[in-house]
Amino acid sequence: MKKRVILGAVMLLSGCMQVENYQAVVKQPAPAGLAGYWQSVGPQSKLVSPEAMASLIITPGGDTLDCRQWQRVIAVPGKLMRNDDKLYNVTQNRDIYRLEHDGALLEVDGMTLKKVDKLTVECEKARADAGLSLAH
Repeated sequence: MKKRVILGAVMLLSGCMQVENYQAVVKQPAPAGLAGYWQSVGPQSKLVSPEAMASLIITPGGDTLDCRQWQRVIAVPGKLMRNDDKLYNVTQNRDIYRLEHDGALLEVDGMTLKKVDKLTVECEKARADAGLSLAH
Protein backbone atom coordinates (compact mmCIF):
# COMPACT_ATOMS: atom_id res chain seq x y z
CA MET A 1 0.00 0.00 0.00
CA LYS A 2 2.81 2.43 0.87
CA LYS A 3 4.43 1.76 -2.52
CA ARG A 4 1.20 2.76 -4.29
CA VAL A 5 0.93 5.99 -2.32
CA ILE A 6 4.56 6.87 -3.01
CA LEU A 7 4.21 5.99 -6.69
CA GLY A 8 1.04 8.10 -6.92
CA ALA A 9 2.79 11.08 -5.29
CA VAL A 10 5.77 10.75 -7.64
CA MET A 11 3.47 10.62 -10.68
CA LEU A 12 1.49 13.64 -9.47
CA LEU A 13 4.66 15.63 -8.87
CA SER A 14 6.08 14.65 -12.26
CA GLY A 15 2.97 15.92 -14.03
CA CYS A 16 1.61 12.46 -14.86
CA MET A 17 -1.94 11.69 -13.84
CA GLN A 18 -3.56 8.35 -13.36
CA VAL A 19 -7.14 7.34 -12.69
CA GLU A 20 -7.64 4.10 -10.80
CA ASN A 21 -11.45 4.23 -10.73
CA TYR A 22 -13.32 6.03 -13.51
CA GLN A 23 -16.54 6.04 -11.46
CA ALA A 24 -14.80 8.04 -8.70
CA VAL A 25 -13.83 10.89 -11.05
CA VAL A 26 -15.88 13.99 -10.22
CA LYS A 27 -17.48 15.32 -13.41
CA GLN A 28 -17.16 19.07 -14.03
CA PRO A 29 -19.60 21.15 -16.09
CA ALA A 30 -18.19 22.52 -19.33
CA PRO A 31 -16.84 26.08 -19.09
CA ALA A 32 -18.43 28.71 -21.32
CA GLY A 33 -17.83 28.07 -25.01
CA LEU A 34 -16.56 24.51 -24.58
CA ALA A 35 -19.79 22.53 -24.97
CA GLY A 36 -20.45 21.40 -28.52
CA TYR A 37 -19.00 19.36 -31.35
CA TRP A 38 -15.27 19.53 -32.06
CA GLN A 39 -13.58 17.97 -35.09
CA SER A 40 -9.98 17.55 -36.24
CA VAL A 41 -8.56 20.17 -38.58
CA GLY A 42 -6.87 18.41 -41.52
CA PRO A 43 -4.44 15.50 -41.12
CA GLN A 44 -3.23 14.95 -37.57
CA SER A 45 0.00 13.11 -36.75
CA LYS A 46 -1.67 11.52 -33.70
CA LEU A 47 -4.16 9.73 -35.95
CA VAL A 48 -3.39 6.51 -37.78
CA SER A 49 -3.87 7.96 -41.29
CA PRO A 50 -4.16 11.37 -42.98
CA GLU A 51 -7.76 10.38 -43.84
CA ALA A 52 -8.63 9.61 -40.20
CA MET A 53 -10.78 12.04 -38.24
CA ALA A 54 -11.22 12.80 -34.58
CA SER A 55 -14.32 14.29 -33.00
CA LEU A 56 -14.97 15.23 -29.39
CA ILE A 57 -18.48 15.85 -28.13
CA ILE A 58 -18.75 17.86 -24.91
CA THR A 59 -22.11 18.39 -23.21
CA PRO A 60 -22.84 21.39 -20.97
CA GLY A 61 -22.99 19.00 -17.99
CA GLY A 62 -19.47 17.70 -18.66
CA ASP A 63 -20.11 14.37 -20.39
CA THR A 64 -17.86 13.65 -23.37
CA LEU A 65 -17.60 11.24 -26.28
CA ASP A 66 -14.22 10.78 -27.98
CA CYS A 67 -15.04 9.57 -31.50
CA ARG A 68 -12.20 8.60 -33.84
CA GLN A 69 -12.80 7.14 -37.26
CA TRP A 70 -10.87 5.78 -40.17
CA GLN A 71 -11.75 2.28 -41.33
CA ARG A 72 -14.04 1.87 -38.33
CA VAL A 73 -15.40 4.07 -35.56
CA ILE A 74 -14.06 3.97 -32.02
CA ALA A 75 -16.22 6.00 -29.65
CA VAL A 76 -15.32 6.18 -25.96
CA PRO A 77 -17.52 7.97 -23.41
CA GLY A 78 -15.91 10.11 -20.76
CA LYS A 79 -16.28 13.18 -18.59
CA LEU A 80 -14.55 16.45 -17.88
CA MET A 81 -12.32 16.60 -14.82
CA ARG A 82 -10.57 19.57 -13.28
CA ASN A 83 -7.19 19.38 -11.58
CA ASP A 84 -6.11 22.75 -10.20
CA ASP A 85 -6.83 25.19 -13.05
CA LYS A 86 -6.41 22.60 -15.82
CA LEU A 87 -9.26 20.76 -17.55
CA TYR A 88 -9.03 17.14 -18.71
CA ASN A 89 -11.15 14.64 -20.60
CA VAL A 90 -11.10 11.32 -18.74
CA THR A 91 -12.45 8.39 -20.77
CA GLN A 92 -14.06 5.22 -19.47
CA ASN A 93 -10.85 3.50 -20.60
CA ARG A 94 -9.10 5.75 -18.03
CA ASP A 95 -7.21 7.68 -20.71
CA ILE A 96 -6.58 11.26 -19.62
CA TYR A 97 -6.26 14.08 -22.15
CA ARG A 98 -5.60 17.69 -21.22
CA LEU A 99 -7.90 20.18 -22.94
CA GLU A 100 -6.59 23.58 -23.97
CA HIS A 101 -9.37 25.80 -25.29
CA ASP A 102 -8.52 28.93 -27.23
CA GLY A 103 -11.59 30.43 -28.88
CA ALA A 104 -12.62 28.35 -31.88
CA LEU A 105 -9.79 25.81 -31.43
CA LEU A 106 -9.31 23.02 -28.92
CA GLU A 107 -6.01 21.21 -28.34
CA VAL A 108 -6.44 17.64 -27.09
CA ASP A 109 -4.17 14.58 -27.24
CA GLY A 110 -1.70 16.40 -29.50
CA MET A 111 -4.43 17.27 -32.00
CA THR A 112 -6.09 20.52 -33.02
CA LEU A 113 -9.88 20.43 -33.18
CA LYS A 114 -12.25 23.15 -34.37
CA LYS A 115 -15.85 23.69 -33.34
CA VAL A 116 -18.37 22.45 -35.92
CA ASP A 117 -22.16 22.56 -36.22
CA LYS A 118 -22.60 18.93 -37.31
CA LEU A 119 -20.87 15.65 -36.63
CA THR A 120 -19.96 13.11 -39.26
CA VAL A 121 -22.71 10.55 -39.86
CA GLU A 122 -20.68 7.87 -38.05
CA CYS A 123 -20.00 9.97 -34.95
CA GLU A 124 -23.59 11.22 -34.90
CA LYS A 125 -24.70 7.59 -34.69
CA ALA A 126 -22.21 6.95 -31.87
CA ARG A 127 -23.49 10.06 -30.05
CA ALA A 128 -27.09 8.90 -30.36
CA ASP A 129 -26.14 5.37 -29.23
CA ALA A 130 -24.39 6.86 -26.18
CA GLY A 131 -27.49 8.95 -25.39
CA LEU A 132 -25.58 12.24 -25.29
CA SER A 133 -27.36 15.53 -25.96
CA LEU A 134 -26.12 19.10 -25.96
CA ALA A 135 -29.35 20.21 -24.26
CA HIS A 136 -29.19 20.73 -20.50
